[in-house]
Amino acid sequence: MSFHPVVHLPPDAEVLDFTGRTPPSPTSAYTIGRYDEDRTIYTQALFADARTVHMGVDIGGPAGTPVHAFSEGVVLRAGTNDADGDYGPTLVTEHDHDGVPLYALFGHLSGASLAHSPVGRRFAAGDVLGWLGTEAENGGWPPHVHVQLSWERPATHDLPGVVTRQERAAARRRYPDPRLVLGPIY
Repeated sequence: MSFHPVVHLPPDAEVLDFTGRTPPSPTSAYTIGRYDEDRTIYTQALFADARTVHMGVDIGGPAGTPVHAFSEGVVLRAGTNDADGDYGPTLVTEHDHDGVPLYALFGHLSGASLAHSPVGRRFAAGDVLGWLGTEAENGGWPPHVHVQLSWERPATHDLPGVVTRQERAAARRRYPDPRLVLGPIY
């Protein structure tokens, strides 16, 4: 299957390594954070239960960068996860993947994204779903979108984007590698 890029990345997009004790200092305005990476950077109370394994792909860029749909679908959930370190404005979309429902969470968006893509909105591949949010609105993170897939229908506008090491194997089955739709971006 062919998918539309979620964010148009320039050739110098930098793949970051979050496995160290301090967050990396990117040299590019566009960055990629890896799936299934064991990160020790989470210090917020939200992660106090030893959740360190990242279940999405982070695509960073300047605030306001458009976030596109990788394929046609519908907005299933929309809302704000407003705890410190959480997703901030978030969309969950539903797609048909070879006859099987596939759900995608897009976190750390701008507040305007929720008005642009309300629940029930149908969209085509390549349509703008929203925009990267600022640190002030996206949970306190540098501007990026957390893209996470799920085979299970989310009950709310949330998915556990970071799991414990003990949950890792089960989470990988439930939340497949987003490169399934993003392609080989790293």
